[in-house]
Amino acid sequence: MAARDEIVWRGALVYLIIGLLAVAIFVRILILQYVQRGKWADMSEKYVFKTAEMPANRGDILTSDDRLLASSVPYYTIYMDTRSSGMSSATWSDGINGLSAGLAQLLGERSASGWKSIITEARKKGDRYFLIQRKVDYEKLKKLKQLPIFSEGQYRGGMVAQAENKRIMPGGELAARTIGYLNLGSEGNEVGIEGAFDKDLAGKNGVAVKQRLTGGDWITVEGPNSVESRDGNDVVTTLDLDLQDVASTALLNQLRKNHADHGCAVLMEVSTGNIRAIANLGLEDDGDYHESYNYAIGESTEPGSTFKLPSLMAAIEDGVIDTGDIVDTGNGIVKYYDHIIRDTKEHGVITVKQVFEESSNVGTSKLIYEHYKNNPKDFVNRLYAMRLNKPLGIQLKGEGEPLIRYPGDKLWSGLTLPMMSHGYEVQLTPLQILTFYNAVANDGKMMRPLFVSAIMRNGSVIKSYDPEVIINSIASRSTIRKAKKMMEGVVENGTATNLKNPNYKIAGKTGTAQIAKEKYGYRSGDRVSYSASFVGYFPAENPLYSCIVVVNSPSNGVYFGNVVAGTVFKEISDKVYATRFFRIYKPETKDNIKPSAPDAGNGYRADINEVLKNLDIKYRRTADDDWVVTRESGDTVSLSGLKMQPGLVPDVRGMSLRDAVYLLENNGLRVKISGKGKVLRQSPEHGARYNEETIVSLEMNM
Repeated sequence: MAARDEIVWRGALVYLIIGLLAVAIFVRILILQYVQRGKWADMSEKYVFKTAEMPANRGDILTSDDRLLASSVPYYTIYMDTRSSGMSSATWSDGINGLSAGLAQLLGERSASGWKSIITEARKKGDRYFLIQRKVDYEKLKKLKQLPIFSEGQYRGGMVAQAENKRIMPGGELAARTIGYLNLGSEGNEVGIEGAFDKDLAGKNGVAVKQRLTGGDWITVEGPNSVESRDGNDVVTTLDLDLQDVASTALLNQLRKNHADHGCAVLMEVSTGNIRAIANLGLEDDGDYHESYNYAIGESTEPGSTFKLPSLMAAIEDGVIDTGDIVDTGNGIVKYYDHIIRDTKEHGVITVKQVFEESSNVGTSKLIYEHYKNNPKDFVNRLYAMRLNKPLGIQLKGEGEPLIRYPGDKLWSGLTLPMMSHGYEVQLTPLQILTFYNAVANDGKMMRPLFVSAIMRNGSVIKSYDPEVIINSIASRSTIRKAKKMMEGVVENGTATNLKNPNYKIAGKTGTAQIAKEKYGYRSGDRVSYSASFVGYFPAENPLYSCIVVVNSPSNGVYFGNVVAGTVFKEISDKVYATRFFRIYKPETKDNIKPSAPDAGNGYRADINEVLKNLDIKYRRTADDDWVVTRESGDTVSLSGLKMQPGLVPDVRGMSLRDAVYLLENNGLRVKISGKGKVLRQSPEHGARYNEETIVSLEMNM
């Protein structure tokens, strides 16, 4: 019995232990499945699978005729893990000489012995992230991967390539501040079109699933968590690159000539509000001028005499004066309380129209003060009705706030009304002033300035921005007609006769304003700083374009608006006249159409293949090179490899601007562009040797 009990007891103990083990295993399964699932999934991903972000390509920014203003070019930063755990001693000793020689040939920064010495020293230190070179293009990356040691891959060869996109602007500083940039660091600056349309340009990053191989390398695999990246959309601006070049060059030359602090020039299309050119240049520490701030949009200052147009228009619209009325400006001096307002010369008794033409401060202040001193609200209300007190609500960030005080405000005084009349104690940006003058040119209809006309994806418009009217009329037709006559008189008879020319008429207004220096007022010691401006439109009889030019703080003693700013205005208007008013277009006819394969151009093979496939055009490929040249034979396009050699300028003739810039900049060359279309000529020619200072000039042609 005792033996039987012992057997039963032992059996029960075994069953109990087995049961407890089963419960423990079940509990462990539950813990692994539900409690620690994330931990083990992360570990699995870390050691077997991992996900990596696939950055989207940022969209391009284009001119109104599809020329490139900003684009992204991929570059790589190459590091070496000199102590990679998969790198054997034999791999190192057998390959270091070949690797060093290859780096010397491809990168050229030091000799083969120099590379061997510096890499060997890094290995002794155990450097796991030794920098080889930054800004390596894809073509060079492929060659680096073929070198000894590096050819073994990241795990056994230690080569680490980090991809990054570099934003380039083929036009250099042309409209650079308006094109803008992103700085998403602690300050989070979003500037210009790049900032305002970031959501459209950025695209959407994808997710790639990678699997670790036995040797330690990672390969991309298909998986349920894989997500394709979606490239950003292209943004089409209203800018014209040729006119932008003219505006920037004319402004730059005048700033340098007059040793000015900064300036801006804006060209607007009258009927639409489209901005065709916008230049902003300021003097920097290097002694030259750069696009560092958008003065045209953001700098709200006292405009001076250009404000006389809305002042006199307000009085004409209210019926208190007319252009033929007489005003006595005396000896060119008038005193309000303890403040004296002066003219540059004596005008005596003149008409209202002449007050405007000669830019008489005395005449303007007398007219406005005498008719509105008892009820200044009527004057300010009229200015408000002309929409001068509100921002324009443009597509870009950073618009300066206009300031037109209202009677009863804290800083309103007895001097405010006469000072406001000729552009002081008010603040407007150059673009806000231009928009008002553009409305006069447009028969009273005020258009919102437009910088971006469309968003495109794969060549198709997915969103368009049409011209937008702010208000249908800033004043009656009668007042608008009189304002136009006064503006024409400025050039024909008044302060801007130097702008007259036999080909077309200009209408506009000069401005010369003293610049307030905060606590110092308008004078700092014996020095007075001025702002010279000219704003108007052309041709006067049928306005097509309006323009404003502002030059701040010219320091060579010449500061009048007609000379300093008017010269830039006329250079821009002359270019527009020569290239736009009488352009001859050749319509397409059936005779022009040939039943043969089209000219596919030269460039990136994958892009050309895709276009030919989509258009159902026959083609044959004779090479697997990434860059190809094409030839047409009957109804078939032939693709052959583009021969390139290190240190020699590549042949980019026949390429689109985007491909040409990509290829040249990836080879360390700088690019200068003229014309549009495909590359017709290049200088230096292909095959020439180059260095880091070489600039390749591209002549484009349709």
